[in-house]
Amino acid sequence: MTSREPIEAVLDGYRTAVSAKDVDAFVALYDEDVRVFDMWGRWSYDGADEWRQMATEWFRSLGSDQVAVELHDVDTVIGDGVAAAHALVTFRGLSADGEELRAIDNRLTWALRQTREGAWKIVHEHTSVPIDIETSRPIPRE
Repeated sequence: MTSREPIEAVLDGYRTAVSAKDVDAFVALYDEDVRVFDMWGRWSYDGADEWRQMATEWFRSLGSDQVAVELHDVDTVIGDGVAAAHALVTFRGLSADGEELRAIDNRLTWALRQTREGAWKIVHEHTSVPIDIETSRPIPRE
């Protein structure tokens, strides 16, 4: 069994890159051939270049605001060179003064692969929220 520490490092890197609005650090967490099923704006992103463009636009849209990422109920399964992680994630929009402006909860699933150099890269990401069948609106996390 492989240690969870490398996957925890990817999770920490994600939180840090988003908080710093660091596009390069953010994209470095992902494999060149990543496929992302994001819940915002489009069906999927194929490849690191498309994902970089999304991150650039996202971070630029924040202006002086920041995003704090909180991960809850993280679970990982790690094998020989592959891993999966899933969690509940809260994205908190914060003003430049640290005041909470908004928040949203998502479900997050990652598939990761270990590179020849030993680094773990995200090869697939899927985010979602459950949708109420009667209203077609997102169901908030309780």
